[in-house]
Amino acid sequence: MRAHPLCAMHFERGRIVAATVVDHKVPHRLKEAMDGGDATVIAEAKALFWDSGNWQSLCKPCHDGAKQRFERTGRVTGCDLSGMPVDPAHHWARGK
Repeated sequence: MRAHPLCAMHFERGRIVAATVVDHKVPHRLKEAMDGGDATVIAEAKALFWDSGNWQSLCKPCHDGAKQRFERTGRVTGCDLSGMPVDPAHHWARGK
């Protein structure tokens, strides 16, 4: 967070918001791996958890809201500064 103090999701939309959470770009699923008990899967999840290249700074609302929704649905929520949806698959964004 010291190296990247701004929320990456807000920054992509041209907004300046302080980050408060370190997020994993690719979910590590460490708890599920630990619950499953497979040593190989646990090792892979731990490697992903500690891979600093997989980290990004987010504000808590983005981490707990938009990022979680994206992981569940594959859709990007929100609009850019002009009011256009940021999801490239949104029907308003087609034909840009």
